[in-house]
Amino acid sequence: MLHIDRVRLSLIEMPLKKPFFTHLGTVHNRQSIIIEVVDRDGVSGFGEAVAFSSPWYTEETVQTELHMLKDFLIPKLFTEEINHPKEISSIFGSIRRNEMAKSGIETAIWDLYAKKQGQPLSYLLGGNRKEVPAGAVVAAQNIEKALKQIGDFQEQGYQRIKVKISPENDIHLLREIRKEYPYVPLMVDANSAYTLDDIDRLKALDEFRLLMIEQPLSITDMVDHATLQKQISTPICLDESITSFQDAYSAIQLGSCQIMNIKMSRVGGLENAKRIHDLCVEHHIQVWCGGMIEFGISRAHNIALATLEGFTIPGDIVSSNHYWEEDIIEPLVEVKNGMISVSTEAGIGFTINRKRLKEVTIYSEEYEKGKGV
Repeated sequence: MLHIDRVRLSLIEMPLKKPFFTHLGTVHNRQSIIIEVVDRDGVSGFGEAVAFSSPWYTEETVQTELHMLKDFLIPKLFTEEINHPKEISSIFGSIRRNEMAKSGIETAIWDLYAKKQGQPLSYLLGGNRKEVPAGAVVAAQNIEKALKQIGDFQEQGYQRIKVKISPENDIHLLREIRKEYPYVPLMVDANSAYTLDDIDRLKALDEFRLLMIEQPLSITDMVDHATLQKQISTPICLDESITSFQDAYSAIQLGSCQIMNIKMSRVGGLENAKRIHDLCVEHHIQVWCGGMIEFGISRAHNIALATLEGFTIPGDIVSSNHYWEEDIIEPLVEVKNGMISVSTEAGIGFTINRKRLKEVTIYSEEYEKGKGV
């Protein structure tokens, strides 16, 4: 049994080394909530609640996460007996949605549990890879910058490139990329920029030999994606539409996609992510591990998740120095020859750089069991 006595929240903020552009918005600075759960033996587990500061990706934000953590999730955690991290999803089941806040605590408890067991997190999840393939995201405002980013990623060995698109930049951008890089493994992410009225434009993307088109239609849609998939040869990958096991099941039954992007934070944590992975493997749906421009703690959890057998497509798991001048973990995540080594140390396999964490913390608070929240 786990005996969690304290929970520490640290709201951190760092500037990105360069802005991250999508048609929905531009990220210059990144905030995130680092969650540390401490058991009565003084062992700590770490998670990261990764919602953005504004609700452009999901309805959750940093501020709503803080509210949910302080007023609902942490008090709930202190009232329950926990034998295994897979129980957390049920413990929080009476609280609707708020999956990123839930994931932040659930992943911290997985890290704590793995450390108490003296086992790598990847092993306890059922993973068996010693390294995972890495992919990178191009998010530039113009073609010249996009081509340069692709060239840089190719030199660093990334095994596939993802490009952000919208109806305003898609065909021209992809045509120029294919002129320069005819054989690079390429996928596109639309972040729901299209509707079925754009079906001819989406059909035209087939010529670019894409690995997939990610979330072309509405984030709440399953039916139109199924209609679209029947009319294009490029595989559709669902991202924002998949927020639960039930969403994944519905998408598979409707034929809405051939690929799923599994983000543990978007589905409430590692246990739910693993269940979706298992469902997809059963139904021959390819999966890959999505990223959230996160810091090293969330990235470490993603590495562990990506060791599961179904993650055959390189995930959005880049080197620590891609986004940050200095991350908050040691050692840093490094991509070498397109691969990231999986730690054999207990837990997430990385230690927290306490000095760096303190430097970038803009708010912190600690809660102790039995003393109220």
